[in-house]
Amino acid sequence: MKKGQKTQKRTTTRITALLLSLLLCMLTACGGQTAQETPAAQTAEADMSLPTTDPSGAAISIPEQVNTIVALAPSINETLVALGLEEKIVGYDLQSAGLPGLPEGVPTFDTVNPDVEQLTALAPDMLLVSSLSLYDQEAPYQPLIDAGVCVVCVPTSVSIENVRSDIRFLAAALSVPEEGERVVAEMDAELERISAAVADVSDAEKKSVYFEISPAPYLYSCGSATYLHEMIELAGGKNVLSDQSGWLSVEGETVVAANPDVIFTNVNYMDAPVDEILGREGWAGVSAVANKNVYYIDNMASSLPNQNIVKAVEQMAKALYPERFGTE
Repeated sequence: MKKGQKTQKRTTTRITALLLSLLLCMLTACGGQTAQETPAAQTAEADMSLPTTDPSGAAISIPEQVNTIVALAPSINETLVALGLEEKIVGYDLQSAGLPGLPEGVPTFDTVNPDVEQLTALAPDMLLVSSLSLYDQEAPYQPLIDAGVCVVCVPTSVSIENVRSDIRFLAAALSVPEEGERVVAEMDAELERISAAVADVSDAEKKSVYFEISPAPYLYSCGSATYLHEMIELAGGKNVLSDQSGWLSVEGETVVAANPDVIFTNVNYMDAPVDEILGREGWAGVSAVANKNVYYIDNMASSLPNQNIVKAVEQMAKALYPERFGTE
């Protein structure tokens, strides 16, 4: 298979997993375990104690030494790399292939339906999964648990505070709590820098935003109670769908009626998504289209809830208020 074909296949696989994960992002349980209320943010403690509950609410028993890890979510893998733990990764999901810092030549697995037999044979010290992996089966990882593998679920974050909690949890679970605090502090410093640049934009001056995750004819976006909504607000925008909650299927007429000042898209599995929106039938009168204020936002930074959301927030802020960043 040619390199270009491999890239296209990987991109298509990523967006398929993204859309599935958005539909499932409100789930808080993995592997058929009973969902419990997500624990409060677990911060690094001086005694280096290990968490006994994962973010899904399931009881876990983490070995004192974790030398090998398989992680089945791109957002988790990016955080592991940020924590300096990439050398421990011995397998990951297909959607993570090609992410900077990950080892090459290791086994890869389907995110939604991983080969449990192969995972069991690989025998990692820890398996990290999201709410997407084998979500429709009961106790899918029991063979691994029986074999002594510590299976940990980190459901998809629903807020930026959840992102902080998940980073700290992973750092604590892998005995590098100080690195978790470093990653969170660096993320927060960047978010504060960006939001400070637009902090004095009055409510009357704030630009309204429609963020498109999936294009026509199956429009998909977000309302309030999502990390992406919070990112739009940090960038100084007003989400035109803020009166709704969660991840949303959207009618084109709804967007046209909302008449956003700016449209963002992170669609990366079609050619020229910005041009497609600018030429979309029935949208010529939308302010964002008429004024050509339609922008592509990095797909990975805006669709993976981890420390790299900073990149997407900055891209949005610069598109909304370029004069405040010297990019006019």
